[in-house]
Amino acid sequence: MENLFWLGLVGAVIALLFAVAQRAKVLKFSEGTEQMQKIASSIRQGANAYLKRQYTTVAKIFLAVFVVLLILAATRKLDNWFIPFAFLTGGIYSGLSGFIGMKIATSSNARTAHAAHESLNRGLSVAFSSGAVMGFTVVGLGLLDVTIWFHILKYLAHYEAAQIAQTMVMFGMGASFMALFARVGGGIFTKAADVGADLVGKVEAGIPEDDPRNPATIADNVGDNVGDVAGMGADLYESYVGSILATFALGAAAYGASGLTWNAMLLPLIIAVVGVVCSVIGTFLIRTKEGADQRALLGTLRKGTYTAAILAAIAAAPITYFVLGSWGVYIAILAGLAAGCAIGYFTEYYTSDTYKPTQGLADTTQTGAATTIIGGISLGMKSTAAPIIIVGIAIIVSFLAAGGSLSTGSDTYSELFSKGLYGIGIAAVGMLSTLGITLATDAYGPVADNAGGIAEMSGLGEEVRNRTDALDSLGNTTAATGKGFAIGSAALTALALLVSYVDVVKNKPNVGTVDLALTNPAVLVGIFVGAMLTFVFAALTMSGVQRAAQSIVVEVRRQFREISGIMEGKSDPDYASCVDLCTRGALHEMVAPSLLAIIVPIVTGLILGVESVVGLLGGVTVTGFVMAVFMSNAGGAWDNAKKYIEGGKHGGKGSDCHKAAVIGDTVGDPFKDTSGPSLNILIKLCSTVSIVFSGLIVSIHLF
Repeated sequence: MENLFWLGLVGAVIALLFAVAQRAKVLKFSEGTEQMQKIASSIRQGANAYLKRQYTTVAKIFLAVFVVLLILAATRKLDNWFIPFAFLTGGIYSGLSGFIGMKIATSSNARTAHAAHESLNRGLSVAFSSGAVMGFTVVGLGLLDVTIWFHILKYLAHYEAAQIAQTMVMFGMGASFMALFARVGGGIFTKAADVGADLVGKVEAGIPEDDPRNPATIADNVGDNVGDVAGMGADLYESYVGSILATFALGAAAYGASGLTWNAMLLPLIIAVVGVVCSVIGTFLIRTKEGADQRALLGTLRKGTYTAAILAAIAAAPITYFVLGSWGVYIAILAGLAAGCAIGYFTEYYTSDTYKPTQGLADTTQTGAATTIIGGISLGMKSTAAPIIIVGIAIIVSFLAAGGSLSTGSDTYSELFSKGLYGIGIAAVGMLSTLGITLATDAYGPVADNAGGIAEMSGLGEEVRNRTDALDSLGNTTAATGKGFAIGSAALTALALLVSYVDVVKNKPNVGTVDLALTNPAVLVGIFVGAMLTFVFAALTMSGVQRAAQSIVVEVRRQFREISGIMEGKSDPDYASCVDLCTRGALHEMVAPSLLAIIVPIVTGLILGVESVVGLLGGVTVTGFVMAVFMSNAGGAWDNAKKYIEGGKHGGKGSDCHKAAVIGDTVGDPFKDTSGPSLNILIKLCSTVSIVFSGLIVSIHLF
């Protein structure tokens, strides 16, 4: 079996070639009128400028961490010299995923608007194909990174299977580190622009969204690309790679005694490759008819994603039995696939305006902004129940099906426990196996949003705007669904990484008994610190949006006051100043919360030892998961409640209900696009940081 790992390269090539084909398909479409091309060019320049400055800032931090890792390797506090270099490659691939997604998104927005001028289906086709470039680039680069490093360790370093697995589980730190900076920085940029544009433009000035008279409208459209595309691409890349690497480590621990270590490590890689092929097939099923409502548009996306999941489930059966000879592990894969689809459905239910929760939230606007905010918070809290139950069921089913036992008194409990944990890891891989098409439906959203803005600023007809509004509203739902999917997979992956941390620590020399009982004060304190970390991280990212948004509000008000002729359309606003303010604000505010995820686990471990770190990882995983679901769903519902009213309900655009909904949406903006999606990276980065620095913590701690 060890000679079949080259199949990972096959999957990578298929994914990347399909991404290239989808890019070529998108670029065949016209960008439309000269005005549309001008606006698209401004958005593209702003996005490129931001990413250049962001990557320059992050590169300096990466270099500093790289030097620290080299020092630890030289002093034998790291297991080997490969970890610092894998840290760099993970960060590069993660950043590259986001950069490629952003480049195609900024090339697709005007093309989507122009295609929507011809028909709804052509607009959907261009936007979705753009999303497919992102989706398949992420999985292609992920498989490439994992497979190349596997072959380096096996054929150049001559490592055995267990040693490869223990080493590669540490390789996710660079991807997680880059993803957190991309998500937090991009999220602060996009929401600062969005909140500033909405509060002054819609509420104070009473002009439509994406009106060219609004100085922040270009910054808002730039933000959609650097936050919801570049940030999301880096985010899902590290989720995808992290699930595979964690399962490698769990497989080596579970099947080492039975001589099936290579088989257990190979299975997640093959499942991922099968998922690529099934995702490609699913993309050909996504098309719609003219005049389709949002329910019909959702139906066509479901058709593609559900078909891919069903095909992956069917293909996984013979593969699992051939590789590992276990139908129980196959059931664990099914549990992951089913959980992913179920989380997506319930996220859609709570955030789409075709269902009662969001429609009911729109009704609360009739009594003002306060009741709208209360209703959104309540909806978000209520929406956490379904994902928690789904993930809980998936964990128990996959654990038991793969051979685990809940009876701790068994003589073979340790072996059964390891196999059960492998089931949880492979469930996470199953959930993410069709990430290519799932991420395509997510990345489609920002492109559709930009297309609507370009249609508005270019003065295209009402029919075109109605089509782009339909695509944009669908994009809000698919984005919320994608975030729910990412959060669910993060919970499973984080659990697998937590167990990997315990295994790594126990294998360190001179480590005594590791007491993980809840009655151990170190574990309890760690749980409290982990829970606190979730809230402080969310607070820092929210306040980052708040401060950056305040600067945009002040700037937009200044321009309305000092530049004569803006409201009459006789003078152009200074768009560049708002883009620059968002850029500076995002780069300044992203550093503190991102570094928090690295510093807190290390400091906690150095003070209280490895048991406290286990408690911290448990605390941050549970609270981070619940908080992320709450924030993402509340924000998505607020956004779609606003869209629902803009569609003509409760007085439509400009009404008091609409103003209340806009205020609710501005509260939800940092919820759903900054803090919420960043939390799933936080819980995994804490785990990988803990694993990488476990040698340091074992050798140096106060208590």
